[in-house]
Amino acid sequence: MFIEQYYSEENQKVNFTRQQASDFAKEIADDFNPIHGVDAKRFCVPGDLLFSIILQKSGLNKKMTFNFSGMVTEKVVLNFPNNVTDSAQVLDDNDKEYLNYQVSGEHTTCPTLIETLIRSYVEFSGHTFPHILGDLMEKNNVMINPARPMIMYESMEIALDTLDLADVSLELNTEETVLKVDGKRGQAKLKFDLLSNGEVVGHGVKYMVLSGLREYCKEAMEELNTRFYAMKDEYYANKK
Repeated sequence: MFIEQYYSEENQKVNFTRQQASDFAKEIADDFNPIHGVDAKRFCVPGDLLFSIILQKSGLNKKMTFNFSGMVTEKVVLNFPNNVTDSAQVLDDNDKEYLNYQVSGEHTTCPTLIETLIRSYVEFSGHTFPHILGDLMEKNNVMINPARPMIMYESMEIALDTLDLADVSLELNTEETVLKVDGKRGQAKLKFDLLSNGEVVGHGVKYMVLSGLREYCKEAMEELNTRFYAMKDEYYANKK
């Protein structure tokens, strides 16, 4: 599958270079979160890459829930289960957990369906900032620290009505997408619909944690967005 170029595997143990993880974030997810940058001081492998590897290795169930519990760096070696009945963990060699997930319902290993779901979800997920979270922060009169923006993946759920699908796309459910603020910390709930041939075939939700919140400042957010898009422009200019 196409994601194999974004990780390395030896003796059924998976690890990542900074370049592999950063390329996945930018090329597949269009995600330019600084934490996934090759030179990031506090580097982290994208959670969406871990999600993609799970689907590639153990397949897709009608209902799946993923909980992210640790930051994966380029120094971490992970063990991914190949067969999952009810629940599983992604652990390192010291049995430290980085992710756990639960599955139920029908199961498929259809590569076509799995790839289209991966690509659709990851593209949607990668556009969380500044598009979706920017609007939510403005509505709640809060913003992340522009000098050190911290937005972390917490969990994700998907529930499909059927696995008899050729393709899947995602659409944000704006009415049920909210940001709950508790002091300097916030939790974003991003609800989405799963569609195939224009018909709703399932639903999902992604939860993210925002740290270091402060009062919203339009000028500071505009400056942060400018830096974000400049980084994207520079990346794509260098790819030519």
